[in-house]
Amino acid sequence: MANPWTGRGNPYTRQEVRDRLQKVIDQKKAIIAAGAGTGISAKFIEKGGADLIIIYNSGRFRMSGHGSTAGLMAYGDANAVAMEIGEFEVLPVVEDIPVICGVHGSDPRRRIWHHLLKVKEMGFSGINNFPTHCIVDGQFRQVLEETGMGFDKEVEMIRIANKMELFSIVYVATPKEAIQMAEAGADAIIAHVGTTVGGSIGVTGASCTMDDAIERTNNIIAAVKKINPGIFFLTHGGPINTPEDVNIILEKTKAHGFVGASSLERMGVEKSLTELTMEFKKLKIYV
Repeated sequence: MANPWTGRGNPYTRQEVRDRLQKVIDQKKAIIAAGAGTGISAKFIEKGGADLIIIYNSGRFRMSGHGSTAGLMAYGDANAVAMEIGEFEVLPVVEDIPVICGVHGSDPRRRIWHHLLKVKEMGFSGINNFPTHCIVDGQFRQVLEETGMGFDKEVEMIRIANKMELFSIVYVATPKEAIQMAEAGADAIIAHVGTTVGGSIGVTGASCTMDDAIERTNNIIAAVKKINPGIFFLTHGGPINTPEDVNIILEKTKAHGFVGASSLERMGVEKSLTELTMEFKKLKIYV
C-alpha cells in the first residue's frame, strides 16, 4: 500500500519501491531517477514519467545557477537543505512517485540514526548518500578518512537504513565501495563517473571519456553481482548527459537505468528558458 493516511503517494515502504522498480525492468524499460532542487522541477519531472525523484542539497545550488559541486562545500547545512526542499517544495506537489532524500552521512554533528528517523517521519520513501565523499580523491580524501569523516560513515548510514526498512539508492565510484554498500544492504547502486558535462556550468576537461564510463560502470556492476544479483544498477555523471548518451551506456553495460540531476533538471531549464525568451524577443510592436 502507499501512504497509509491518504491512500496514495509517499511514503512508500522499501518493498513497495523495489516492486515499482522491478516492474519497470520487467517491461524492458530503463529506470529513470531524477534529481530535483525545486518543487516546480519535481512536479514536471513526475509528469514526464520519472520513476524516482531524489532531493539533494546540490539541487538548490544547481537551480541557483551554480555548479553542483557546491553541494560538497561548506556553503550550508546539506542535511537541513535537503529536508527543507522536501518538506516545503517537493513532497507537497509530487502525487505518486517515490521521493528519496539525500543525506550527508558523514556529518559529524548528527546522530545519523536520529536524522534518518526524521527523514522517515517527514514522509520520504528512502535515502541517498549525498553529499558523498566517494567522489573526493587524493590527499583531501585521505584527510577525510583519517579524521573520521570518510566513506565508511556513509556505509554505516546505509546499514542503519537497512535496519529501519528504508529504501536506499547509493552513489559509489569504485568496485570496492560498491561491495561495501552491497554488504550494508543497499537496494540500488549508482555508478558515479564524475561531474556531468554540458550546459553553462558543467565540466569540460574534468570529465572521463565514454569508454572510461562504460568500463567503470561494468566493473562496479560485476563486483556487486557476485554478492547480490538482486540489486538495481544505475549510471550517472561524466559524459552521460543526453538520452543518446544514456542509450549508449545502457547498450554496453548491465545497468538498469540512469540517474539524471544536471542532465535532467538544469539542462532542461537552461535550454527551454533560453529558447522561449528568444521567441519572445522576436516580437514586434504595432505603434
